[in-house]
Amino acid sequence: MRCRRCGDKAEIYLKRHNAAFCNDCFQVYYSEQVRKNIRREKMFGSKDRVLVVVSGGKDSMALWHKLLKEGYDVTAMYINLGIGDYSDRSQEIVERFSEEYEAPLIVRNIEKDYGFNIPRLAREIRRSTCSLCGTIKRYLFNKVALDGGFDVVATGHNLDDEAATLFGNVLSWQEGYLARQSPVLPSTHPKLVKKVKPLFTLTERENLAYVLFNGISFIHEECPHALGASSILYKEVLNQLEEASPGTKQRFLTNFLKKGRKNFEACSETPDLRECSICGQVTTAEVCSFCRLRQMAEKKKMKADLWAQESENPEQ
Repeated sequence: MRCRRCGDKAEIYLKRHNAAFCNDCFQVYYSEQVRKNIRREKMFGSKDRVLVVVSGGKDSMALWHKLLKEGYDVTAMYINLGIGDYSDRSQEIVERFSEEYEAPLIVRNIEKDYGFNIPRLAREIRRSTCSLCGTIKRYLFNKVALDGGFDVVATGHNLDDEAATLFGNVLSWQEGYLARQSPVLPSTHPKLVKKVKPLFTLTERENLAYVLFNGISFIHEECPHALGASSILYKEVLNQLEEASPGTKQRFLTNFLKKGRKNFEACSETPDLRECSICGQVTTAEVCSFCRLRQMAEKKKMKADLWAQESENPEQ
C-alpha cells in the first residue's frame, strides 16, 4: 500500500478517509487536523497560556507533545488520584516527558494535598469511582488554571470519546448535556476558565499512531476502575457501526454539532452560579461538590480515629 500524499510505502491506513499515509505524511495530516480545530473553533491563540491536562495516556500525551511542537505557551497538569500503582506509574511517565522536553509540569496529589484517595473514598461514601474522579478533576482543572492565571484548559478528548458521550446522552435524552456538548466550553463566570478539546476530530487509533511514530511513552492499560463503565459499552457499539460503515462516528458527531445541538439550546437553563462558601470556587449550591466530598472524607476519618481509640482503650 502506498501513501496517498507522496507515494512512498504507507505505515498506516485510515479506513474512514480511505487513505494511507507514510510516517511523515501522517504527521502532516495530524498537524492539519489539530491546527484546523484550534483555528476554526477559536480555541486559543499564540499569546494565550494553555493548561494541558495529562493522565499519562496516549491521547493527552499526544496533545501535550503536539502543542509544544506548535509553539504554544503550554504547561501540563497531572493529578495523582491515589489509584495505587496505576497512578504512580502514570506520574512517572508524565514526569519523564516533562524532563525530556523541558516542559513545565504541575503535579497535584489528592492524598497528600487533601488526605484521601479515590478508591477509599468511593468505598466509604458508596459513590462510583468514576463519578468521584470526574468531580475532583473538574474542580482541580479549574482551580489550578484560575490560580495560575491560565487562559484556557485543554484536554485530550478524542473523536471516540465525544461520539460515545453523545451516544449516551441521546439514549437517555439528556437535553441539558446535549445542549452543552461542544469542543469548546466557554467561560460563563469570571472564576470559570474556558475548556477546549483540540483532538475532537482525531480517533484513539490516530492518537496511538502519533505517539508511536514520535516515540512518546504512555501508560498502555486503562484505569483499573474503568471496567464496566457505560462509556466503554457505547464505544464498543460505535466500533461495530464504524466497522460496517467507516466514518460513522465522524458523521454522527459532526452532524450533531452542525445541525442538532442548536435544537437543544433552548432546553439548557443557565444555572444560578455563586461562589462556594468554603473555597470560593464556582458552584450552584452553598457548598461546592468538592468541598462536600472533603467534609464527608473528614467525617469518615474522625469516626475511624475514634473507633481506633476506643479499640485500644476499651472500657473495663
